[in-house]
Amino acid sequence: MTFQNDALPPLRRRGLLAAGLGAAAGGLAMPHLALAQSWPTRPVTLVVGFPPGGQTDFAARVIQQGMSQALGQPVVIDNKGGAGGNIGTEAVLRARPDGYTILAANSSSMAINPHTFPGMTIDPLELVSVGLALQSSLILCLHPSVPARTVADFTAWVKAQPKGVDYGTAAAGSMSHCAMELFRTRIGNPQMESVPYRGSGPAMQDFIAGRFSALFDAASVVAPFVKAGQVRGLMVTGERRAPAFPDIPTAAEQGLNDFIITSWIGLSAPKGTPPEVVQRLNAAMNAALQDATVRERITGQGDEPGGGTAAEFDARVKADHKRWGEVARAANIRADA
Repeated sequence: MTFQNDALPPLRRRGLLAAGLGAAAGGLAMPHLALAQSWPTRPVTLVVGFPPGGQTDFAARVIQQGMSQALGQPVVIDNKGGAGGNIGTEAVLRARPDGYTILAANSSSMAINPHTFPGMTIDPLELVSVGLALQSSLILCLHPSVPARTVADFTAWVKAQPKGVDYGTAAAGSMSHCAMELFRTRIGNPQMESVPYRGSGPAMQDFIAGRFSALFDAASVVAPFVKAGQVRGLMVTGERRAPAFPDIPTAAEQGLNDFIITSWIGLSAPKGTPPEVVQRLNAAMNAALQDATVRERITGQGDEPGGGTAAEFDARVKADHKRWGEVARAANIRADA
């Protein structure tokens, strides 16, 4: 026996309609559900836009094993250095948005490069934020020959130099460059000239040799040289003193309010990566960061472990992108092409 729909009782008719719509909706959701449950089925490539040995490479490798365990698949590091991290960023921007290629993104490549590289054709903000891996305060360091023990002393000393003062940077347009230019504006724009290098390593070598007077860099970069007495730490840019340097006061403690600067490294994925996959990646990263050994390795070199949600990291990326754009334009900062 067959029935016409109109012959069914109204409640029964609505129930069948709701069931049909629910099945349709479930059918549409099934691919995402299946993906969330089955992904990943092969290794995940973590692209680092810098050579091995730097802070970004360290961040990727320190969470590599923990993420592999959480995902049930190997996480493979792929170093694609060059152009201040832009080559690695572009590689991930062009990758399939399936979660199998992600980026170890740092604050310079994501928030500074778009404002300092002439003719840059890629937009890192198109990437999908996954989460914050680690962060590091910057430390303003002086050569031991500079007779200053506080920011006020250093400011007075710089202004007293008839030919100004040279300062080193890890690269033209880098975080260390932008931080010093922001600092210079906050102390009255004394004459200070940037001496750019091809990385923090070469810059530190010349700094120790006395070829320039001051340098901003991440705490983890300058840590061994400060501890060895080869350079002197003057100021920490974090909200609080760095655990590795309890004797170095913060900017706020020395009268520089609203001068909080941290470099960071996080994970990003290609635009269009399914939210379920982003969530899995974020959970794996957070799981890796909960390991006591991982946290000790991060804090041991002067950094702070990250963590948190993808949305929190995304807000930070966008806020720093805006901030450093304003600094770069005001100081006319340009990176080496």
